[in-house]
Amino acid sequence: MAQSNAAASAVQNLFKTPELKDKILFTLLCLLVYRIGAAVTAPGINPQAIADFINQQKNGGGLLGLYNLFTGGQLARATVFALGIMPYISASIFQQIAQAVVPTIDKMSKDEEGRKKINQWSRYATVVLAAVQAWGFAIFAESIPGAVSNPGFAFRASMAFFLTTGAIFVMWLGEQITERGIGNGASLMIFFSIVERIWPGIIASFGFVGTGVVGPFSLLILMIVMVAVVAAVVAVTMAARRVLIQIPQRTMARGRMREASRSFIPLRINSSGVMPIVFAQSVVVIPGAFAQFSGAQWARDFSDYFAPGTALYYVVEAVLILFFTYFYTSIIFNPVDLAENLKKQGGFIPGVKPGAKTAEYIDDVVSKITLPGALFLTVVALLPIWILKTINVPFNFGGTSLLIVVGVALDTIQQMNQHLLLRKYDGFMKKGRVRFRGRQGAPGGF
Repeated sequence: MAQSNAAASAVQNLFKTPELKDKILFTLLCLLVYRIGAAVTAPGINPQAIADFINQQKNGGGLLGLYNLFTGGQLARATVFALGIMPYISASIFQQIAQAVVPTIDKMSKDEEGRKKINQWSRYATVVLAAVQAWGFAIFAESIPGAVSNPGFAFRASMAFFLTTGAIFVMWLGEQITERGIGNGASLMIFFSIVERIWPGIIASFGFVGTGVVGPFSLLILMIVMVAVVAAVVAVTMAARRVLIQIPQRTMARGRMREASRSFIPLRINSSGVMPIVFAQSVVVIPGAFAQFSGAQWARDFSDYFAPGTALYYVVEAVLILFFTYFYTSIIFNPVDLAENLKKQGGFIPGVKPGAKTAEYIDDVVSKITLPGALFLTVVALLPIWILKTINVPFNFGGTSLLIVVGVALDTIQQMNQHLLLRKYDGFMKKGRVRFRGRQGAPGGF
């Protein structure tokens, strides 16, 4: 009862803060505009034919099904926002990779003017990617019987124009949410696209029980598994290894050093988020996509080895997730920069020399905690296939969408909580409830 009253009080405090209230309302307005565009079908195309084709494919449509998930089904409906925020996300990923491998770009990212220029390059890359993807989608639509009434260059040009314009507008909406809303504009748009499909899925689930497609006991088992998986995803998303650091401080009176203040560096177990699963699924569906567009019999026979449910599919996707987890973590996390910043502040890890030794120690800790995070991502990614095979339910659960929803929800709650705490309001959770989980003792253990 006390926790529910605290949560209700926190919700009331959201609208007592004019600045935060305006941010929330502005974010909701942008999301409303985004969903209105999701109902406008691009001209000259039959969305039902596109949707039927994607739904009939193995693994939920392969790469198209994965893309359709991030756009909230807009790709299957062939709307003007069919590309969604994905071209901008792809350009941002390329930007992160470029910063990791190109020293000049990495140097530019460390000052304000350089970051502005890099962001401008990302916008240009978004336009190029959107144009290429829009043209490819037009060619793909023409290959589906009954999808296009008047195929040809005019259709391709108009489709490329509408979809590219829609992607640019969605990118602008995401940046507006980031700058003037509650933040994480691109992530919130993907989150909203996924969440708005949950209720139809829940209603359909009970409909399957009524028709006898799914038994009541299977549905009960599924609900238990869903609750357990969501709890596990929340726990792993928030879990972190806390590295103890000490920062010496000077007294104002005599300038002498006093006892160092203690703090922690939270190193997340799953710092790469959902990206390893996205990369792995994008690679593992390549044989099927190649066989689909080439039409060669040998390609179809080869792609059958990688069909969902086969032993090779499980092994390849698990290995790819493990690889991309370490790969993406190495891109977004730089222990050398962290050690240098700590050294500049005069901080140190007890028992570890500042500088290179600190970087080596942090890198070793990250390498150790990344393995359980990668194994967890593997289980979550393969969970929908196991559920489909064992319980025999005609819908997917878990995987990529679950990680996105949980991660974005936790980040958004923390941002709003920070706004409330800065204005001396009680947050959504009492002090100490929202924290990274990890050992607070001496470095070296978990």
